[in-house]
Parts: sequence; structure tokens; C-alpha cells
Amino acid sequence: MTEPVTIDVRGVWRSFGPVTAVRDMSLQVHPGEIVGLIGANGAGKTTLIRMILGLEPVDRGSVEVFGSPPSRSTRRRLGYMPQGLGLYQELSVRQNVDFVAEAFGMTSQALPEALEAVATRQVGEIGLGLQRRLAFYCALSHRPDLVILDEPTSGVDPLARTRLWDTIHDQADSGRAVLVTTHYLQEAQQCDRLVIMSRGRLVAHGTLDDIIGGQRAVTVQTTEWAQAFDALVAAQLPVTLAGREVRVAGADATVVRGALDAAGVVAAVTDVPATLEETMVLIDRDTKVES
Repeated sequence: MTEPVTIDVRGVWRSFGPVTAVRDMSLQVHPGEIVGLIGANGAGKTTLIRMILGLEPVDRGSVEVFGSPPSRSTRRRLGYMPQGLGLYQELSVRQNVDFVAEAFGMTSQALPEALEAVATRQVGEIGLGLQRRLAFYCALSHRPDLVILDEPTSGVDPLARTRLWDTIHDQADSGRAVLVTTHYLQEAQQCDRLVIMSRGRLVAHGTLDDIIGGQRAVTVQTTEWAQAFDALVAAQLPVTLAGREVRVAGADATVVRGALDAAGVVAAVTDVPATLEETMVLIDRDTKVES
């Protein structure tokens, strides 16, 4: 039996003048799963989402939502939270909710306690965390079959971020398909599958373990961590800091040791599995080489 597909993107291209924002991109999202769309700013994530919504035309390839091209009918079955939140700043919290209810032909429901407390205030007067909760509430208020969230946790505190992810999991557990973008790579473990974009292209997809695969890194532990960092940068190695632990993605331990010895740095060098952040660095480096 064929597994149902909520979003089906096949070989999609989209250009703006001489700039190709999305190139030969494919993606599927099924009911009941959370798919994380990950990539740096300018990777093409938002353009891809706008094509899925039917807000941007497709130059080549195809996009289907619920088995047909994006349309006003398909949009009625999805909940969308854009990066810019899509709220009316001069209207009150309650007026924004009433507007969404009217647009979907529903009766406004009681607000969650935190939003009810600010129901009469203009949206522009409340904090970003509450604005994001309001936008999230509006996106889910008509009980959509598909939820698309573009950077839903950006700019909110860790506790609010955790609560939002609890709600996202609730949506998937109830059978809804969820497509979410995030620049917080630690949130990737919240997703069932990841799709990584770089320069408009699909560069990796699968579970977190699939994507990291056999990628390795080298850790450098030393009291001379600043000197170690400088020495490895000078050796043109991809260096990052985790506290005072220096890490080098995709490097050979003997190469790292050689660079440190040449700089007179005493350190313990260990080969370890790469993190997702380091894997992203390596993927981005390889993509540059291919381009």
C-alpha cells in the first residue's frame, strides 16, 4: 500500500533574475511526521515554502499539496506561520484571532490564558514571545491537516521554545504533517527527518544519524586553548570552540597534532564523532567545491 504524501515537491527550480534561489529541489512530507528544513540564511528555505503555499510560481518541476497543485482550496487545509508572523500590529490580540476565524468561516474560540491576559492590547505592544504564541495559535486555530512553520522559535526564550515544540509534537501525534524551518540546530533532534539545503539545493536528507553518518571531528583539550585555536586557524582548518574545547571538523588527528606541535602548543588530541553543526560545516564546504 502506498504511503500517503501531504507535500510532494519534485525537481523544483525558482529564479529571480540572474539569481537561482532553488535548484532541482525535491521533498516529501507525510501525515504524522515532523520534517525539519535546515540551512543557512539564503539557502532557499523560505522560497521553497512559498512555492509549496502557492505564493511563488514554479519555474520548473512540480509541487503538490494533498495530491494537487497549491491553490486556495489546499491553503484552507494548512496552517502557516511565516517568519514575519503575519499579524496585524495595530489590531488587538483578540481582533487578530477574530479575523483569522472569520477568514476560515469559524467562530472564535477562548484564548489560552497567557493570550487572554493581553487580549485587548495591540499586537505591537506585546512582547515577541507572546506575538509568536499568538501567531502559532492563529496558524492552528482551524485544525489544519498540514502545519508549515518558518522559524517558529526565533527570538524566544528556551522555556517558550520548549513549549512550542511540545505543541508541534502534539500536532504530529494527532496525524498532521509538519514542515518546520529552524536555525537552532539543537532543535534538529526534535524532527523525525531532516532536509538540508545549501545554495538552493538539497545536500543531505534523512534522520539525524543518517546525515551525520561517519563524519568525524577532532577535539583539542589544552590550557592554551587560545593559542591552539589561532594555530589551527593559521593551518586553514575548520575550527570551532565549545566552551574552551577546540574542535576541528573533518580533520585528521595527525594533521591537527602537527599544527599544534609546530606552534608549540601542548594538548590532548582525540578523534570523535562530528556534531550536526560540524557536519553542516563540512557539507557547506563540499557544496562550495562542487559549485
